Amino acid sequence: MTDKIRELCVKYREIIVYLIVGVLTTIFSWLACWVAKFFLDPTDTMQNNIINTIGWVAGVCFAYPLNRKWVFRSVNPQVLKEFFEFAASRLSTWALELVIMMVTVNVLHMSYWIAKIFIAAVLVTILNYVFSKLLIFKKKKD
Repeated sequence: MTDKIRELCVKYREIIVYLIVGVLTTIFSWLACWVAKFFLDPTDTMQNNIINTIGWVAGVCFAYPLNRKWVFRSVNPQVLKEFFEFAASRLSTWALELVIMMVTVNVLHMSYWIAKIFIAAVLVTILNYVFSKLLIFKKKKD
């Protein structure tokens, strides 16, 4: 049984590590949002956008080195270029998150954290993995 589990862990290592890094990144990003909410009002659309932008910036800066080293094991010598590609790929999911949060919180009056956790985070996590895997940290074919 343990050999089978080990085999599955090796086979799905990248996804498992991505999910672990994603949870850590999400916690870090949400912590930044939580702190920002002490100074800004999420029921105000502009301030809600600012809160989510602060969380996004914190998340991207936290996630890049972990994704580079542990998830995708990048050896690309152009680290700065790779970081900017990583950040640029996150812009579309950031915009998606802003739209989701505006609609759910400001239009539908849903709880901020319910919308953030159960709607925005799920969609953003999936898309971020796809973009990282296919665009940023793609393996070079020999």
